[in-house]
Amino acid sequence: MKVIICGAGQVGWQLARHLSGEDNSVTVIDNQAPLIRRITDILDVSGITGFASHPDVLERAGARDADMLIAATQSDEVNMVTCQVAHSVFAVPRKVARLRAQSYLDAIYSDLYRRDHLPIDVVISPEREVADAAMQRLAAPAAFDTEAFLDGRAQLVGISINDDCAVINTPLRQLSELFSTLRAVVVGIRRKGHLFTPEPQDQLYVNDQVYIFSATDDVPRTMEIFGKTNMAPSRVIIVGGGNVGLQVARTLEGKPEKIRVKIIEKNRHVAEGAADALDRTIVLNGDGLDMDLLEEANLDKTDALLALTDDDKVNLLSCARAKAEGCPMVISLVNDPTLISLMEPLSIDAYINPRATTVSSILRHIRHGRIRAVYSIGDGEAEVLEAQVLSTSPIAGKLFHEVGWPESAMVGTIAKRDEIIVPRGDTRIEEGDVVTVFTLKEDVTRVERLFQVSIDFF
Repeated sequence: MKVIICGAGQVGWQLARHLSGEDNSVTVIDNQAPLIRRITDILDVSGITGFASHPDVLERAGARDADMLIAATQSDEVNMVTCQVAHSVFAVPRKVARLRAQSYLDAIYSDLYRRDHLPIDVVISPEREVADAAMQRLAAPAAFDTEAFLDGRAQLVGISINDDCAVINTPLRQLSELFSTLRAVVVGIRRKGHLFTPEPQDQLYVNDQVYIFSATDDVPRTMEIFGKTNMAPSRVIIVGGGNVGLQVARTLEGKPEKIRVKIIEKNRHVAEGAADALDRTIVLNGDGLDMDLLEEANLDKTDALLALTDDDKVNLLSCARAKAEGCPMVISLVNDPTLISLMEPLSIDAYINPRATTVSSILRHIRHGRIRAVYSIGDGEAEVLEAQVLSTSPIAGKLFHEVGWPESAMVGTIAKRDEIIVPRGDTRIEEGDVVTVFTLKEDVTRVERLFQVSIDFF
């Protein structure tokens, strides 16, 4: 497939890396020559320096025979105009745009993106994606990462192993014997910074970060077995009242449970806007690093603090300070993936990477047919795919142990009609089954081939 990516920033870079690594023809457009030089030097992509909304630039990028255009520049308006030009001049079949301004995303204006108006096939809002990720973290406070699959019937949870975990030093093969009715499987382990898929004889050690697939109904029991307890927060402090913080506060206000929310926002104008937009949330104007202000917000009685500003350092330090003062759970927004290694030393419970969240959302919309969902792990180190088995798939009709799964791939759960199971060696994979697979990045293409799918949009 031929794809044009507009914008060579963090999101554009990751999309280009994913798509070029899967044998697609990728061209990247950006008006900053250094970014184009960097991306073409490192990745197997073509680069065009120029403004993506200009027809002549799109012409040079090969828009006349492109299958898809992804507009991910820093400007909403450039992204919108680029999609319009791609449609009107070049008839590009599929157009995806990243839009950040909330006014463009209001449901009452959704007709704007019809093909006879402003033809954008998929609109991605990073702020809404990040806000959704924050809500998922709050829903599973004992996990540093979580994502729903199989229409919410299965979950991937990431947890840190502490010394109170009952299954430390236990070979993973014994877990199925000890907990025979538990529909959960360890699919990934990060140990001393290295992420790998485990073998049956591998054991878990203190400080391991573990990714577990579980049927949603079995998540509470799974967390208990691994030494974790989930308690829904009733008092929350949000540092940062911008688009993300505002979206999270609105969602919390809409919960049936009465959750007390307070926002701390440094910019007075933004704070006033948040106060006007919210009903029950208390908005405080000030610095989230100010201990006096945190005390005024009753940090000592707070169940969770979310640092959601656009400054990584403020987020990390706010969380570290709150944790040092005894806050049970702190969640940080982290744009720079190189800072993720600081989460454990700073005792930060969970993090959200907007780039990974946005990239995962875009990939979910552009992968072909039977790939129903995709979730990126860490800085693109691994992916979790949810795929439906076709009658023509190489794995259809085979027993699980007969399938030549790639070395780094591990199946989590399988949906068989209304039943969620963890596969065993004698499980037969049938047409219509929906399978979740954890795989390191080098084997993503091989996993896709097992389901006879490719990245496309038909």
